[in-house]
Amino acid sequence: MRKLLLSALCALTATAAFAQTEAELKAALAEKKDSIAAIQGRADAIKAQIAALPGWKTGAFGTIGGSISNFNNWYAQGIPNNSSGNIGFTVNAFANLQEEKFFWRNSGNLNLSWVKLDDEDDPTDNDGFRNAVDVFNLTSLYGWKLSEKFAIFALGEYRTTLLDNFNDPGYLDLGVGGTWTPLANLVVVVHPLNYNFVFSDEDTIFESSLGAKVVADYTRDIGAIAFKSNLSAFLSYEGSDLNNWTWVNSFSYTLWKMIGVGFDFGLRSNKQEAVNYAVNTLGDTDADFDSVDNDLQTYWTLGLSYKF
Repeated sequence: MRKLLLSALCALTATAAFAQTEAELKAALAEKKDSIAAIQGRADAIKAQIAALPGWKTGAFGTIGGSISNFNNWYAQGIPNNSSGNIGFTVNAFANLQEEKFFWRNSGNLNLSWVKLDDEDDPTDNDGFRNAVDVFNLTSLYGWKLSEKFAIFALGEYRTTLLDNFNDPGYLDLGVGGTWTPLANLVVVVHPLNYNFVFSDEDTIFESSLGAKVVADYTRDIGAIAFKSNLSAFLSYEGSDLNNWTWVNSFSYTLWKMIGVGFDFGLRSNKQEAVNYAVNTLGDTDADFDSVDNDLQTYWTLGLSYKF
């Protein structure tokens, strides 16, 4: 009995010591986390001060995604013998000049991807990589400050594809108006006087017009996270058929040094492009602005990211 009681007492003592040690370690870890959060807060505050200083600020980050696969005699699917792959990348870059009386903000977005599906039982199929996503945007905004948050400005924006049908169509917006900068990283552009130049060989479908332009751009780094969101919309004074808008979003989370995980997605609506696709790709020569379905255009890319 004495040995049993002694053993129980030793066990209770060890458990209490372990519990005390665990509690002490957890308390020490909580203090370290609080210290890390305080240090990160001070670092973010210094970054915000640096961003507010006059002069040029430049940066870029992007995403790379890809996969390959091969199937042999996989009868459960429609093409049992095939090899496939996809690869894509995005790049978001900016160069901004901040001065006491004016600012000049420039940004670019490139998103390209290719896909491949080779049916090894069909010697006539296309076994090469084909273009899947093809997006290229450039924006330049010059503003003269009326106050810390408002400015009059001139804007130029160009959108097209690079791999297929370069500048066919291509869109160039030139206009003047005002900007509102409620936050250091957010710029909202509204100008009622904007001309939307449309370049295309299909001049019976695409048409340039005068209208209003709205742009909202938000770019920010928060610790290991970098993200950019850009909405660009054109509202034609000559009819809603000539309206268009594009919303592009990019996120990057740094895991190690400059390497991390990135995710990009985009939304777009353009009825002129919908009619052109129906007529010249699907071969529906009777399609027009009244009959075509202007479906929402979307894309997304997930993969490794690299921050420059």
